[in-house]
Amino acid sequence: MLLELLGASWTRLGAVLVAACAVYLAVILLTRLAGVRSLAKMSSFDFAATVAVGSAVASTSAGSVPLTAGLLVLALLYALQYVVATLRRRNLLHGLVDNPPILLMAGPQVLEANLRHARISREELWSQLRLAGVHSRDQVGAVVFETTGDMSVLRRGDLDSELLQGVRGAEALGPAR
Repeated sequence: MLLELLGASWTRLGAVLVAACAVYLAVILLTRLAGVRSLAKMSSFDFAATVAVGSAVASTSAGSVPLTAGLLVLALLYALQYVVATLRRRNLLHGLVDNPPILLMAGPQVLEANLRHARISREELWSQLRLAGVHSRDQVGAVVFETTGDMSVLRRGDLDSELLQGVRGAEALGPAR
């Protein structure tokens, strides 16, 4: 009777229990098959896929979606993530699904045009420098806004040019990085 007042029944709760367990096991199995990278946050596409998986897990576990449909959606999401990651690794989709990393600071110099392009404020940039333990802009070798939305703060010194390969605006660092 109390369950009915709360909008549930033993049958409904049992269905949710079965669905949640099945979805949990499916995520473990699919992650093992597709690899941990399927849930990594390495690009905006990866992030979107992870959110979609989370949404499918929640909808299916709560019973909003039939179990078989939810499991099919999960399998499809993992398969798409696997295919896109494979094509990206072969440089076939890289430019279509990923934003290139962008240089925000070249040494102590803030690259205003790149900040505007990335829609990053100076305050957000300063916050990331503080989090990286930077006490002075003179300590900065480069700041890169990564494809994941994270900022990488590279300290002043010899920067390996290979680390900045594909970074938009890296030419601002000059030939002697």
